[in-house]
Amino acid sequence: MRETPRPQGTVGDTGSRPPQLHPGRALAHTPGASSSGSPHRSDSRPPQTPRGARRSGPDGRPGTTPPVPGRPTSLPGPVGLLGVLGCLGLPAALFALITWQVVAHGPLARADERLSRSLVHPDRVSELLADLGGVPVAVPVLAVVLGYVALSARAAGREGWWRAPAVAAVLMAVVPAVIVPLKELVARPGPPVMGPGTGFYPSGHTATAVVAYGCATLLLLPRLRTARARRGLLGLCLAVNLAVAFGLVRRGYHWPLDVVASWCLGALPLTVAVVILDRGVSRSSRRSSAGTPSPRTGPS
Repeated sequence: MRETPRPQGTVGDTGSRPPQLHPGRALAHTPGASSSGSPHRSDSRPPQTPRGARRSGPDGRPGTTPPVPGRPTSLPGPVGLLGVLGCLGLPAALFALITWQVVAHGPLARADERLSRSLVHPDRVSELLADLGGVPVAVPVLAVVLGYVALSARAAGREGWWRAPAVAAVLMAVVPAVIVPLKELVARPGPPVMGPGTGFYPSGHTATAVVAYGCATLLLLPRLRTARARRGLLGLCLAVNLAVAFGLVRRGYHWPLDVVASWCLGALPLTVAVVILDRGVSRSSRRSSAGTPSPRTGPS
């Protein structure tokens, strides 16, 4: 009988034999393969990371954590600039409209006076709520927050620990420098319960409350760890400002438009504070990420 020769393997042969490992090729440039039995990459990282397990970067794309140094974490370029201009332009335009109506005693100012006559009911509660926007109450609250933020940042060894409190203090000092000349310039008479006199537009109590409690909230927000706590602080700030406005109008200290105009004015320094503080946080985070050494996973 003749022996049937075995068919030799071809290039496309898919046999059941496991692939043979040829030493000297792929393992020639993988350090630690001969000693550990589990090859490593040449840069001492794990052999492969599944795409789904990668941590996303600050923009939601697969990347490194913390962010790559030099890449901004906030909205860059025209998008962020348009947002800032919108936050500044809308309150400024509304304030200009209200001021024009008050000075010219236009239809909006006359409707404001009619509304005030139906809202004014002086009582002790409204007086106490209005006092929350006074300098003796709002400014000390801001001062306590400034001291706490400055001391805790300095104790933590943060560079530029004084910048954020200094920004808030300067913005608070700007409020009377703007409000007092406007009161003299517009010279609006007050509600009937206040008797004769002028200088009620815009409301100084409202502007003080907006800037003082708003800056205090902006400084405390980054120090709260949970979203629930941050929402609670924002809600408290909003509630206090609404309470001040309610007390001023109900007690008869101010016309409603005096309060609305001061809200518009207060939104301007708060927007500036948000931009400056956000840039400071982004700069410090980039600096810390640039100075943090990457962990070594390979053999030392």
